[in-house]
Amino acid sequence: MTKVANTISKKEILVTGFGGQGVVLIGSILGKAAALGDKKESTLTQSYGPESRGGYCCAQVIIDVRKIQYPYVRRPDIIVCLSQTGYDKYVSMIQDQTMLITDQDLVKPAGFDREYFSIPCTRLAEEMGRKMIANIVMLGFFTAVTQAVSRKAAEDAVVDSVPKGTEKMNLEAFKKGWDHGIAVLKGREKKAAGQAEVPE
Repeated sequence: MTKVANTISKKEILVTGFGGQGVVLIGSILGKAAALGDKKESTLTQSYGPESRGGYCCAQVIIDVRKIQYPYVRRPDIIVCLSQTGYDKYVSMIQDQTMLITDQDLVKPAGFDREYFSIPCTRLAEEMGRKMIANIVMLGFFTAVTQAVSRKAAEDAVVDSVPKGTEKMNLEAFKKGWDHGIAVLKGREKKAAGQAEVPE
């Protein structure tokens, strides 16, 4: 699924969760990374539920090598869900080509019968002593498993986007997510290789 996504120049990305999780910041950093670091076109749109904090929120990011004509996600290549409410609201947009990424502890994608990616980003952030950096942990994981933006571009955008004095902590959070993503990919490669070696 990852390889299929990477062969397409255009990426439509939807990030959803509840207010206060830093969903829009993820979208903003992705847009900056694509435009400033990777020299691509990018757009960001955002929406909120009736309550901004605690209600659902969504960031839609489009990345393309060509000029973007329409800034809203219609056929998502990647959906990132940080809350069950967000998943339930946007599950109908998931298509055959869509890569799903979830917070392992907060989202249970009932009825989703394909392989997907998950990371306990909130728990990992809590273990680092700052629950608020869960979004940056997720961003690192996202960058590793999707390659929608380059690692350097993402890290530079993180430094440019977070409050002064928190750059080191946020880069550590990004690395935590990145390392988890690389480990997941390696695990899948080993599993696939093992299945290929099993005689029929």
